[in-house]
Amino acid sequence: MSRDIDQTFTALPLRALADAALARARALGAEHADFRFERVRNASVRLRDARPAGSHDATETGYAVRVVHDGAWGFAAGVDMSMDAAARVAGQAVAMAKLSAKVIRAAGGTDRVELADEPVHGERTWISAYEVNPFDVPEEERVGQLAEWSSRLLAADGVDHVDATLLSVQENKFYADTAGTVTTQQRVRLHPELTAVAVADSGAFDSMRTLAPPVGRGWEYLRGTGWDWDAELAEIPELLAEKMAAPSVTPGRHDLVVDPSNLWLTIHESIGHATELDRALGYEAAYAGTSFATFDKLGELAYGSKLMNVTGDRTAEHGLATVGYDDEGVAAQSWDLVSEGTLVGFQLDRRMARLTGLGRSNGCAFAESAAHVPVQRMANVSLRPATGGPSTEELISGVERGLYVVGDRSWSIDMQRYNFQFTAQRFYRIAGGRLAGQVRDAAYQATTTDFWGSMEGLGGEDTYVLGGTFRCGKAQPGQAASVSHGCPSALFRGVNILNTTQEAGR
Repeated sequence: MSRDIDQTFTALPLRALADAALARARALGAEHADFRFERVRNASVRLRDARPAGSHDATETGYAVRVVHDGAWGFAAGVDMSMDAAARVAGQAVAMAKLSAKVIRAAGGTDRVELADEPVHGERTWISAYEVNPFDVPEEERVGQLAEWSSRLLAADGVDHVDATLLSVQENKFYADTAGTVTTQQRVRLHPELTAVAVADSGAFDSMRTLAPPVGRGWEYLRGTGWDWDAELAEIPELLAEKMAAPSVTPGRHDLVVDPSNLWLTIHESIGHATELDRALGYEAAYAGTSFATFDKLGELAYGSKLMNVTGDRTAEHGLATVGYDDEGVAAQSWDLVSEGTLVGFQLDRRMARLTGLGRSNGCAFAESAAHVPVQRMANVSLRPATGGPSTEELISGVERGLYVVGDRSWSIDMQRYNFQFTAQRFYRIAGGRLAGQVRDAAYQATTTDFWGSMEGLGGEDTYVLGGTFRCGKAQPGQAASVSHGCPSALFRGVNILNTTQEAGR
């Protein structure tokens, strides 16, 4: 159960391949070159009603060379672990850069790729924060744990079906560049999830899913470190039964107390993506859109209320986007994106930082695998709690008429990350400062600045939870990245609530 870097990875000819590739890139006149060797193991287990329904365990191994030559990018990847092959891949990357430069110049382009300066870090090793690597746990134990939890839920009245999944990843990465930075890293992450389903005699059905977030932890997470699984599983049948019998929501303006289990996703969509600088500059327009938070608004845009302080963070313990060094050799950092409601920062890679004159990159370059070129990706973007702030119950007590929102479900947001609506696992009616039972068919709708501007109360440190997702999509060809978002419970005034059944014309 070691937390040393996997010896089967370090035994590979990582340094020799890097030396061969970087030497060839230099000889061909590259202004910059970096070499990245990755081995990523992804495993999944699925159970249906406590019985195995599928599994997958695959490892992707390879290396990539990226160069800047004549002011243009070049990239190539390979799997042949010979020195000659690594040198050939570097040559292919340079050839691509030369071709790109010709195409750019022929089209009248004058911009040259330049990278923001980064200190040379020498040789560094980094391992994420976990105790037990899930791949050191026998498969029968992993399946058995999900089966036992599923059986508990199936034994409860009103639960007709249970779906259970476990996603596990071990990511090993070696990086070297022509400046002299050499990093070797290992990250482990996992996401267990159970969903209970109830089916009424009428044919109506609904579900209730665990709120436990994906984490940068190991198998200890399923043994109770960082989450009380026994308590959550014990609650689900009763919560599901209440949801099945709940009345439909009354639409209109409501005050909302939003739990971290729901608010993390609103942060991801309306702040995380909106403050990616490549998106704000239009580089993602063809695929994932742009951003209302454009570069000219830096230091001026009123993003939300004065209570709003949001950080980008590549260092958060157990964060899914936490690294020691990014895929450009930039050391992990934490920085402000929104301070007292004002936009004060963006997420940057070295190209975006230099292009806009913002100084050093804050370490947001990442590639899903060696087959992918690094692109600017989201850090752990988190809303800071109020120091000594109220509990969730105290926030609820300040609401005369409203809703308490728990757990993420569906969402929709426009290409500028401005107009959105979100649903939830469950909505509770608040009457006179007290919870008054669940309601169904609700969604909250707002613009980004109106929503965050209506934030009137912020929970304290005890309400703070790190949520997140395993699969945030971006780029062309598409890449997935894992990212966490921490936040406390928060109070929003006068948010528009839709009745989704009525909106659908049913």
